[in-house]
Amino acid sequence: MSRDARWKALLELLVERGRLDVEEAATELEVSAATIRRDFDRLAEQQMLVRTRGGAVVHGVSYELPLRYKTARRASEKQRVAQAVAALVAPGEAVGLTGGTTTTEVARALAVRADLASGTPALTVVTNALNIANELAVRPQFKIVVTGGVARAQSYELIGPLADGVLGQVTLDVAVLGVVAFDVGHGAAAHDEAEAAINRLLCERAERVVVAADSSKLGRRAFARICPTGSVDTLVTDRAADPELVRGFEEAGVRVVTA
Repeated sequence: MSRDARWKALLELLVERGRLDVEEAATELEVSAATIRRDFDRLAEQQMLVRTRGGAVVHGVSYELPLRYKTARRASEKQRVAQAVAALVAPGEAVGLTGGTTTTEVARALAVRADLASGTPALTVVTNALNIANELAVRPQFKIVVTGGVARAQSYELIGPLADGVLGQVTLDVAVLGVVAFDVGHGAAAHDEAEAAINRLLCERAERVVVAADSSKLGRRAFARICPTGSVDTLVTDRAADPELVRGFEEAGVRVVTA
């Protein structure tokens, strides 16, 4: 296992458990305790965790794993969800994409669609995610509009009032939301309130709103609400979604697509 892969795995274990022991981590990753100690020391230097006697704890009370450290956990589910979301987009439409691992997969699915290989433009993509804009900018048939704002390291998203000016001047056919939580009673949510505010603006500018979320995000709550459930037209999730949760969303008027 490479160092980068090991660091990603360590950080995800830490986020899940809140605290990680050196020996425990060494057993999980099948490496020596000395290697884990060095990894913990390096990650502590980057302020990715807090070193403790014999282990590490998450950095801060509310912790969100930065996008660049997220592993391919649930990768197959996210890719299936992304393919299904991409299929909901028609050629020539204006699409808003928020940041996140699932929406990044949506961008990649759109990029390889044969019917979007040409056009003037084949698709207009409005995004506040720098990584998504970077991936799609090489597609000359796509018109890419990037909002202004201040880059948020955890998600590569541009946030803040500078984005308002751009979003206030555009109209979207569809907004695709990547979320950390989607609950029938509490709506779609993110960890960060500034990120949620920009995502909310994208929703307000769109004719229809699609939430792209694997089943692990459903029935969960997070700090900052993006929009109520009633503002969402379609939820695209994977087949492992709890049927009771799916039924709840459908009863709330949300069309649910499982991939």
